[in-house]
Amino acid sequence: MSGKKQGKKELFWGWVFFAPTLAGLLILNIIPIFQTIYKSFFQTGAFGRGDRFVGFANYAKMFSDSQVWQSLLNTFVYAIIEVPISIIISLVLAALLNRKMKGRSVYRTIYFLPMVAAPAAVAMVWRWLYNSEFGLLNHMLKSIGLGSVNWISDPNIALISVAIVGIWSVIGYNMVLFLAGLQEIPGDYYEAADIDGAGPVRQFLSITIPLISPTMFFVTTTRVIAAMQVFDVIYMMIDRSNPAIPRTQSLVYLFYKYSFIESNQGYGSAIVVLLLLIIMVLTVIQNKMQKKWVNYN
Repeated sequence: MSGKKQGKKELFWGWVFFAPTLAGLLILNIIPIFQTIYKSFFQTGAFGRGDRFVGFANYAKMFSDSQVWQSLLNTFVYAIIEVPISIIISLVLAALLNRKMKGRSVYRTIYFLPMVAAPAAVAMVWRWLYNSEFGLLNHMLKSIGLGSVNWISDPNIALISVAIVGIWSVIGYNMVLFLAGLQEIPGDYYEAADIDGAGPVRQFLSITIPLISPTMFFVTTTRVIAAMQVFDVIYMMIDRSNPAIPRTQSLVYLFYKYSFIESNQGYGSAIVVLLLLIIMVLTVIQNKMQKKWVNYN
């Protein structure tokens, strides 16, 4: 077979294997994005029919809606709490579990279990832990003479309580990614550092952090995107009648509220477009900043 025919054959099979992924992206991601943008310029008619074109009216309403700004603030606060803390804990755990130790596989499995647990089951367990009357956390506080805490009904701490659940849920996934990055670091670097008298902390800061920075960049970028889209843990832990709902609802939760509870899909679409633009800006900023701290050598 000539080189030209071989090249065409490889190109053909390349497109065959790539086609399912491309179709999935188009059907599940790209087309819905344009449909959402289109929908944001309409006001939903009665019973979901007869949409009326309103131009930028939904956007004008959105920028004067205090709920949108509060939800945007809630989303940023959640991301600021969840992303750095989950990354730091995951990286430390990955470094500890990357060493030779007894039961290492068991510990890795235990830390990864929250990632494969059903979100509904996770929410039920944590709601029981946070219960103000019968929860384990308040029982422990009472046992040492402290008062009960309204973990998910106090507007001042409810978002922090939800973020803790988010941190607990993603630690295992981040840890696996960091483990993969750590195992790519040659052991010669650490042996040379031992000879030079560098301790574990110095080795971690001078060798591990720089060489694992590409993995850290990937984890940070994906976690920021996921945190900005937080919905499930808030939806399952905070009831609509909860007094803390205004201080915990995210932009995605607000989109769900307007689109599926109040049947105002046009306004809900405008909120999603706002979130999309914010995520795009944050991703561009992260890609620009990576040149200053990510080491690809």
